[in-house]
Amino acid sequence: MKLFVGLGNPGAKYAQNRHNIGFMVLNRVAIDHNFSQWRNKFQGQLTEGRLGRDKVLLLKPETFMNLSGQSVSEALRFYKIDSTDVVVFHDEIDLALAKVKLKSGGGHAGHNGLRSIHQYISPNYNRVRLGVGHPGHKDRVPSYVLSDFAKADQNWLEDVLRGISDGAAFLANDEGSKFLNAVAQSVNPPRPSTGTKGKPQTKKDMQMLEPLLKLSSDPDPTSKDTRSSLQKLADRFL
Repeated sequence: MKLFVGLGNPGAKYAQNRHNIGFMVLNRVAIDHNFSQWRNKFQGQLTEGRLGRDKVLLLKPETFMNLSGQSVSEALRFYKIDSTDVVVFHDEIDLALAKVKLKSGGGHAGHNGLRSIHQYISPNYNRVRLGVGHPGHKDRVPSYVLSDFAKADQNWLEDVLRGISDGAAFLANDEGSKFLNAVAQSVNPPRPSTGTKGKPQTKKDMQMLEPLLKLSSDPDPTSKDTRSSLQKLADRFL
């Protein structure tokens, strides 16, 4: 059994904050994968369901960010889950917008939610670091993370949430690389083929070809040669 924890602050005023992206992730996973109804438990909101073949609990602590560890530790003790089976989703100002990375163990880098979890269950848990960008100066960080995402952020945010939900079963099954690949496919989908292989693709390509096309033109203006320019070029050099 895995415990997925989303970090954030409770209440409508915080719902769209950058600091609440962890809550947003769990809400999306719960909807897409038909988890049970949320219920009040462990000083938070809890739901359960399956991701692939794995049973997974989703927990949103409602103790406010700097006491998140209280809620997480209660859930661990009740279900007898090891800290290494915990995955915490949190905002990360040291990552660029839409960047998603995995980390196991290590420091909390000043994040109050992680700091609290460290204190209650140890640093030996897994994290999904969700890049929200940096305001540019450390003094602006508190107001930045407690502000709502801008309208310009909505497209990439939707892509990230969808990608995490698509790859959630891989994460539950400890297949981190496949999980990250699912996120990448959502954020930066492969471009479809244009079907123009072997043909000039850009204006620059055409400009480079133009001198050769001129060489292949018929100098006699009265000529009725019906060959195309490309055919003339082929006949001259092949």
